[in-house]
Amino acid sequence: MADEYAEKMSRKPLSELLLYVRNRAEYREDAILAALDELDRRGEHPAEAVALRAELMPIVEQQRQQKAATVVAKPSLKEQAESAQAEEEAPALYSPGTIVLFSILPISMMIGGGVLLGINLFRLRRMRALLGLIVFIVVYMMVGTQVLSWAVLQQGLNPFLGTLLFNVPAVLAYLLWFWPRYVQTDNYRSKSILPPIIICFLIVWGLQLAMPYLIKQQPKEMQVKMEKMMKQQP
Repeated sequence: MADEYAEKMSRKPLSELLLYVRNRAEYREDAILAALDELDRRGEHPAEAVALRAELMPIVEQQRQQKAATVVAKPSLKEQAESAQAEEEAPALYSPGTIVLFSILPISMMIGGGVLLGINLFRLRRMRALLGLIVFIVVYMMVGTQVLSWAVLQQGLNPFLGTLLFNVPAVLAYLLWFWPRYVQTDNYRSKSILPPIIICFLIVWGLQLAMPYLIKQQPKEMQVKMEKMMKQQP
C-alpha cells in the first residue's frame, strides 16, 4: 500500500500534495506520510511536517502489524482446500452425545446407543471391536434385565428409576471403554439423528401393537403385575 501511495503522489501537483497536509483529517495516515515524502523529494518542507510524522508513523506501523497478523492468520487457498478435503474424507459417525441420548431414551434404552456405536465401529472396519460390543450388549441384557425385573417386581423399585439405573453402566462402558479404545478419532462428521429417531418410534409403535399379545403369553401372576405397571405409567 505504501508503494502504491508513493507512486500516486509522484504524479500529483504541488497544490494537491499540500492539501494532504492542510486537510489531513480527510485522508488516510499512510497517504499523508506518502505526500510528505514526495514533498521532501521536491524540496518542500511544511512547518508541521515533523509533528505530523511523529504523530502518524506509530499509527501506520500499528496498522501494518495488524494487517500482517491478519494475513498470517488467514489460511492459504491450498490450506483451505486441504482442510475441506480432509473434512470430506472424515468418516460420518454418530457422536458420543447422540449415543448417550439414544442410550437413555425410554424408547430405545441402552440398546439404541449400542446400535449407533456398533454402526460407528462397522463404518471404521473395527470388526473385532464390533463383535466385543455385541457380546457385551447380549450379556448385559441377560444379566441386567434379570436384576431390573427383580428390583421392580420384588423390591418395588420405580420402573422409570430402574430403567435409568439400568442404562447408566452401559452408557459409561460405551463412552469410557469402547469409544476411546476402538473409535480412536476426533476427526469425523456427525451423522443426522433423524433416521434413528424415526426407527425408534416405529419400533415403539410396533411394540405397543404387540404388547397385548406378549402379555397374554406370560403366566397369570406376571400378567397382573405387567398390567398394573402399564396402568401406573403416565
